[in-house]
Amino acid sequence: MNDNDIKRISRLTAILTQLQTKRVITSTAMAEKFGVSVRTIYRDIRILEQAGVPISISNGKGYSLMEGYRIPPVMFTENEANALITIEQVILNNSDSSLVGAYKDAISKIKAVLLYATKDKVELLANRIAVSPAIPNITTSDSLTLIQNALTTFKVLNITYRSERKNEETDRNIEPFALYYTLKESWALIAYCQLRRDYRMFRLDRIIKVKLLELSFKPHELTLATYLKNKEKNFNTPDT
Repeated sequence: MNDNDIKRISRLTAILTQLQTKRVITSTAMAEKFGVSVRTIYRDIRILEQAGVPISISNGKGYSLMEGYRIPPVMFTENEANALITIEQVILNNSDSSLVGAYKDAISKIKAVLLYATKDKVELLANRIAVSPAIPNITTSDSLTLIQNALTTFKVLNITYRSERKNEETDRNIEPFALYYTLKESWALIAYCQLRRDYRMFRLDRIIKVKLLELSFKPHELTLATYLKNKEKNFNTPDT
């Protein structure tokens, strides 16, 4: 097996991972990512199809895997595993208990597919990482995963929110738009408030109650970059 064969096998494996990771991906995007021509990507796709991988073209926009098709677990390299374990120590000190629980479940599944030699090194590293006690491990919310689900499925949330200035509680329906994290105030939700008819930033630790409604909303045309740029001009982000 020569170097070209090794590179092709590596690229075919990477293409499979990309297809499972993304809903739709174009041949141009894959060509740019792997530093090859679009024609080469076409040949790679044909090879995968001949090997029995069910690849389809989605409305002429790009390639995708057939619904329900799954690739066997990916083997993580030692460096990739170490990166995940390092992030784990930060996540465990996060202020949202729902995120902590979800990450623990995810990291357990990741550890399960590691090679034995890598598992030993990961366990050693996990025991050699500490988070400064200056960062308090205080749970201030437990709604982050619910909000994430509402954001990605375009579902309206009903919340009871306690304002910071007046310390008043209001009941309102909101359309989740984005999440914002600060070292000072942890997680905040950027959402379109149907009560105020404008975008607002809600600190998760001030959301008293949250309920997922069976009401959908149209995806926002506003981008997160545009929103943050406008907020920066007005000095209204939690950081400032």
